[in-house]
Formats: sequence, structure tokens, C-alpha cells
Amino acid sequence: MAQIMAEDFQVIDNCLMIRLPEEIDHHQAGFISENADRYLMRKEVCNVVFDFENTRFMDSSGIGIIMGRYRKISCFGGRVYVIHADKQIQRILKMCGLNKIVEVLES
Repeated sequence: MAQIMAEDFQVIDNCLMIRLPEEIDHHQAGFISENADRYLMRKEVCNVVFDFENTRFMDSSGIGIIMGRYRKISCFGGRVYVIHADKQIQRILKMCGLNKIVEVLES
């Protein structure tokens, strides 16, 4: 299983792009959240984009990662986007209601 690395976080045109790992669970959640928050505080970031292209599994800690970043960025009028989510990830986002607050973009 590939770990998420610092290079999986990039700021492009005021958007924080986060390329997520193959599996998102509580082992990865802390690192992802801490790094994302560091970028949100230090850089001029208006939106957050979660890239699920490589992700095949996500548990409730993945939902927590997205919710936490949504709470932070929405205070400043920012938005959260999800890209490259497969059907299983889209289903999870819909089941927990995240599709109502984050925009899931079709690939």
C-alpha cells in the first residue's frame, strides 16, 4: 500500500490539490489532515480539491478528512471539490450526505 507523501499536496492557482492514497483509513487520516491544514493556513488557498484517482478504499476517517477541510475553507468562502471518484467512493459520499456540501466533478 502506497503512503501519501508531501508531494501529494500542491497549490495550483489558489487551489490546494490533494492526491489521495489507495487506501484512506485512520492510519493515513492524521497525516493528510495535518498537512492539508498547514497549507490552508500558510498559503493563499481558496478551494480544496481531493483527487481520488488512485483510491480504492475509504472508511469513515476519509469522510472526516473531507468534512474537516470543508469546515475550515467554507469559513473563508472557499469550496471543496472531489475529482476522479469511482462509483464506490461516490456512493460513500452520497450515503453520508457529503455530495450536498462538496462538488463531485465527473471524470
